[in-house]
Order: sequence, then C-alpha cells, then structure tokens
Amino acid sequence: MSIECHSLDHVQLVRFLERRRARTTFPLELSLAENLTEVLRRANGFVPSAAGSILLDDPQAKQDDRRRNLLTFIAVFGDKSEGLVGRTIPGDQGIAGRVYMTGETYVTSNAPGDRFFYRQMDEETRYQTQALIAVPIRIEHEVCGVLELINRLDASNYSQQDRTLLEVFAGYISISIQNVLDGRQAQEIAKRDNLTGLYNDRFLHIALSDTIRRCQAEDQDLALVFMDLDYFKRVNDSHGHLAGSQVLREVGHLLRGVVAKCNGIPARYGGDEFVLLFPDCDLDQAIDLAEEIRELVISTVFCDQPGEIQPEPLSLRGLTCSIGVATMKRHLTDDLQLEEKKSALLRLADTAMYVAKETGRNRTAIAGQPIRRRIPDPDAQR
Repeated sequence: MSIECHSLDHVQLVRFLERRRARTTFPLELSLAENLTEVLRRANGFVPSAAGSILLDDPQAKQDDRRRNLLTFIAVFGDKSEGLVGRTIPGDQGIAGRVYMTGETYVTSNAPGDRFFYRQMDEETRYQTQALIAVPIRIEHEVCGVLELINRLDASNYSQQDRTLLEVFAGYISISIQNVLDGRQAQEIAKRDNLTGLYNDRFLHIALSDTIRRCQAEDQDLALVFMDLDYFKRVNDSHGHLAGSQVLREVGHLLRGVVAKCNGIPARYGGDEFVLLFPDCDLDQAIDLAEEIRELVISTVFCDQPGEIQPEPLSLRGLTCSIGVATMKRHLTDDLQLEEKKSALLRLADTAMYVAKETGRNRTAIAGQPIRRRIPDPDAQR
C-alpha cells in the first residue's frame, strides 16, 4: 500500500543532526528526509496503520533534565498529518513522552482512556486516535526520539509481533541518522582547520563564491575582513611553538564568538592570518565589527589557564592585530564576473590589512581609504 509521507525540509532537518558521534567511520551521501519517509512507509507496510510519525528531540536545545526537552514531529503520514510537521510536544507528556523518558515501548488499545495520552494534538487536528504503539529511537545508547503508529488497520490493537517489528524499524531509523551524522562529520572535518576549529582556506574560497552569489541575488552587501596578528613571531620565539599554537586556538575561539552574532563565516587563511565573511553587512557595520575584534584581541589575556596545547599558563598580554576591510557594494563594480569579484574582494581587504601594518599596526584600514579607528586604543592614553 502506497502512503504519502511528509517531513521537515532539508534546511530544518539539519538542526536535528547536530549530535555527537564517538568517531567517524565513512561518509555516505544520504538524504535524511528520504530515509525517514521510507522507514515510515516500510513500517506501515509490515504493520498497516492509519497514521504514523517520527519525533526527535532538538540537540541544540537539549537539556540534561529530559523533562524540559521538546519532541518535534519531523516525519509523518496519515490523514491530517501534514500540519503536524514541525510541531512540538513536551518531552515528558503523552505516550511519546513516556517512551522518551523511559526508553521502553508502549502499546495501548484505548488511547483516549489511557492516562498517558496527550489529547491536544487530536483536539487541534480533529483526529481520533484509538490504538497506538510507540517505540524509542536511539542514537548509540541514548534515546533521542520516538516512532509512533496509530490505529492498526484490520485489528483493534497492536500485537507482540507488531511490537517486535517496530522495534527493528526503530533500529533502522537510528542507522539512517547515524549514517548521515557520520557523513556530515566527515564533510565538516574536511572543511575545518585542525588547530583553530575555524574553516580552512580551501573551504573559504567555496563559501566566498556561494556567499557572493547569494548576496547578489538578494541585493545584499558583503563585507570581507582580513586580519593578521602583530609580531606573532615573537610569541613563538619567546615562549615556543606550543604557546603560539595555543594563542591561535584561543584567537579562533574569540572570532567564532564575534561571527556567531552576525551569521558570519570565520576562516583561518594561513599562519596567523584570518578571513571573516559578513553577509548583509555594509562598510560601516564591518568597521564596527573589525574594531570590536581589534579591541577584543587587545583586552584578552592569552594562555591565562593551562590549555589543550600549552600545558602551563603564561598570561600573555598586549597581543594586537591589524585588520583590512572591503565590501562588495563599496569596492567592486557590477561588471566583474564571480571569480573576479572573489579575487578582488580578497585582494582589496588583504592590501588594506598591509596598509594597517605599515602605518603602525593595531588598527583597522579600509580598502582605498585612510586609516579609521572607531574605538579608542587604551594604549594611546598612556
């Protein structure tokens, strides 16, 4: 029997993939939506039911107290089911919540009379649930969701054989999710710089092309910030390369915090050079962000605690950086092709950064303009 299944779209499903895996095995190019809807179809083929759903918790909002988590309908089928996609229920309520909390399969032949039944969804969709079976979905050993089937066709209740079959299918769901997690983790590792955790220069070029294309389509500006640490060689010469590596890792952490507020893309370009992309950001906003970064570097005490790389605290103070800024709308012409725009934006910001270096360091320079400083340098007051 063919059934129509619905699921969250790919962009929305991504947030439900932010789960840890012990190690990467091998990447598989799988569509999670296709896998989940196929699992529902097969489950329904073996245990024919009027409706069914897969619910998962949100790992980005997950709390240690499981009672405070929400379960989201990420794939569904059945009459009036499409409106459930993306809806949430409390993780400690209903039969699904019972299964999520206990990790045990639950079966009822009279859902409306069951003390665990969550009536709100039936009331809102005007659906009538009678028989229901719910089995836990696990990632490794942790329960992360629930597979439900509702109203067994040609029977008043779900049998022990149905229960066994659905527990097997819950295992298929786990495998599907784990395969996608492994693939995503492998892909993510290939994009990242091992030391700082930022994107690497290879991925930066891909991201820059994609971002230019998107910003042009949406008539948005795009700012590129090129940053270089000042006199970084002195850190390596005075304290050793472990200290230098620890400083770079901590700089990466600082930059992630800044770009997270602006939906930016941070990358380590090489050595102690970093490139940040800020979509939908004009020149003035980019200058403010650059100065925020500059002041953040000045005020940070690096290697203040024992680190993952540098085991002994060094409390390094006074590190500074030089920054160059260029934006697509201010500094590029419309007649340039995509690759020309990418190269020009990088070159202009890089050149501006070297202007900042040559005119005293610890400052922000704008492509083709004199030095501008938005935030007073505390050292200048001494």
